[in-house]
Amino acid sequence: MTATNQSKPVDISFLNGGGEMGELIRSKDWSATSLNSPAQWPAALRYSVSMMLSTKFPVLICWGKEYIQLYNDAFRPILGVNKHPQAVGNSAKFTYLEIWESIKPMFEDVMSGQSVSATDFKVSLNRNGYLEDCYFDFSYSPIKDEKGEPGGILVICMETTDKYRAIDGFHAMNEEMTAINEELAAANEEMAATNEELASVNEELLTTQVSLSRSEKLFKSIALNIPNSLIIMIDKDHRFITIEGDIMEKMGYDSKNYAGKHPTEVGPPERYEASRHLYERVMSGERFSVPRKSSTGEDYMVHFVPIKNEADEIDAGLIIALDVTDIKQAEKKSAMLAAIIESSDDAIISKTLESVITSWNDSAERMFGYKADEIIGETIYKLIPPDRQDEEPKILGQLKGGERVEHFETKRLTKDGKLLDVSLSISPVKDSEGNIIGLSKIARDITERKLDETRKNDFIGMVSHELKTPLTSLNALIQVANAKLKNSGDTFLEGAMAKASMQVKRMTGMINGFLNISRLEAGKILIEKHPFEIRDLIQDILDETKLIISSHIINSFDCDSISVNADRDKISSVVSNLISNAIKYSPQGKLIEVCCRLSGDKVIVSVKDEGMGIEPYDLNKIFDRYYRVEATHTRHIAGFGIGLYLSAEIIKRHDGEIWAESESGKGSTFYFSLPIAG
Repeated sequence: MTATNQSKPVDISFLNGGGEMGELIRSKDWSATSLNSPAQWPAALRYSVSMMLSTKFPVLICWGKEYIQLYNDAFRPILGVNKHPQAVGNSAKFTYLEIWESIKPMFEDVMSGQSVSATDFKVSLNRNGYLEDCYFDFSYSPIKDEKGEPGGILVICMETTDKYRAIDGFHAMNEEMTAINEELAAANEEMAATNEELASVNEELLTTQVSLSRSEKLFKSIALNIPNSLIIMIDKDHRFITIEGDIMEKMGYDSKNYAGKHPTEVGPPERYEASRHLYERVMSGERFSVPRKSSTGEDYMVHFVPIKNEADEIDAGLIIALDVTDIKQAEKKSAMLAAIIESSDDAIISKTLESVITSWNDSAERMFGYKADEIIGETIYKLIPPDRQDEEPKILGQLKGGERVEHFETKRLTKDGKLLDVSLSISPVKDSEGNIIGLSKIARDITERKLDETRKNDFIGMVSHELKTPLTSLNALIQVANAKLKNSGDTFLEGAMAKASMQVKRMTGMINGFLNISRLEAGKILIEKHPFEIRDLIQDILDETKLIISSHIINSFDCDSISVNADRDKISSVVSNLISNAIKYSPQGKLIEVCCRLSGDKVIVSVKDEGMGIEPYDLNKIFDRYYRVEATHTRHIAGFGIGLYLSAEIIKRHDGEIWAESESGKGSTFYFSLPIAG
């Protein structure tokens, strides 16, 4: 991984939340550890830490060859006051020096890809100022990095010291009860002679009862304080000794009166028969665990532990069921997401808010040529051409505001320096608290599509250019025929030739439009800017239009004397197109208003009609190439949807803007702005 520039703020937004340990991890100076900085942690470690801080189970993460430690609030009591908080960021060997030689082989097994687990594992720890024997149920699992190699260890650990001591106490109590019974028998034989002895025995019996009550309360407290758990103790005949836990009802145990009852007395016989072989295994002395799935879809891990008496005989079985549904679902979602990303034909890349690449799928490798280990840790600027470096800050600004960037077409660089046309969709990645912790980018190679568009435009341009020559000749023939028919007295032929002339003009306009699109997209349309009065241009267009159009009232309003530096012919075609559209889409006799006004350092020209109006859905697309509003009342209106597209492109090349406002049935107003001459 590349080193982070220390002068920039370090992104640790993925550590938001997580209680006191989250605060401690965020506040810690990581420069002294091999993990360096949370902003550069591998994705597997970042995901694991985020999961660890959000769970209530005691969880510890040991990362790297030095086993640097991170853990959550629930794990702190396991460490004790002597080891916390110095354990955060230090090696496991330093923290568990007194037991390192016994746990080191297990750590090494996990880092080789194995999983290790144990129940009631005994270690002697100095965690509260003195050495004490502690017992734990734990599982060690490898955390694999982006290459699939074990990079760290996920430790889920439940302390069973109190349980173990309670069970020991239970055995000791049995031994005490045996001794007391012997003493009582002796006391009964000597009762007549020794009342003082009887009083002493009664006192000892009371103490024992208090101890027994305390042990029962302790056992119940342990059971109730293990989250998402059910704890059952059975005797040799499989009768219930006790049942406790916060998922009793979920597991089908809805009563508190189970002590001394057989499972067939409190539930369906088939349920007991399904579990009977497990009870027999644990009562035979076998310690084991089995996974279970409920009828409603929850996942459980059930541990079976045989309990021995003072004669080293099995006289009880301890059954602990833990709800692991959330862990299973998280693992399933993670695996499913990884499969989708790797099988996608699009390049899927994730990056930090500092533009550092953190993941790279196979399609990204095929598209850009970089292998994952070559590009992960580098910035996304490595893929951006020099003339487009300003795109990234703009995109980051939008995404940090929580917006998506969809279908953004641009160019990107491959490893061998080749330019690709790509369509990008970029989304913010949020944690469970809704905080943005990174970015996800989907890139699609559209180079071939762009080439097809270029070929199509070239073809349209060529065909349009070839059509102009015969059309010019046809127009000349029609004009000669019109001249000869003026005095012929044949009104039919005279009208037919007039209509033919009108159709030739319409076809000429369409061909010129296609040629302009071809030139525009080939970058060959020429914009020649000169200063001129926008008011004079509008008046010339209106005068010319009124000579040939008598079906509508066309007026200009509020046109001040404003000079612009633009291509007069191109702007004239824009104004003419907007007026022509207003005429086409307005009933006869309606008013069309053309206005121009000064707004800051721009002039705004508008054309308003009283026509049929445009629906909101169509209003967002009317400036797209070849787009036409499809409606019953527009089917008889001719056109190919190129006029507004050309107008929009011409205005953009003048550093202006074009837009429309409309309400269906009440008319439309089209606007465009141009910078004034400076």
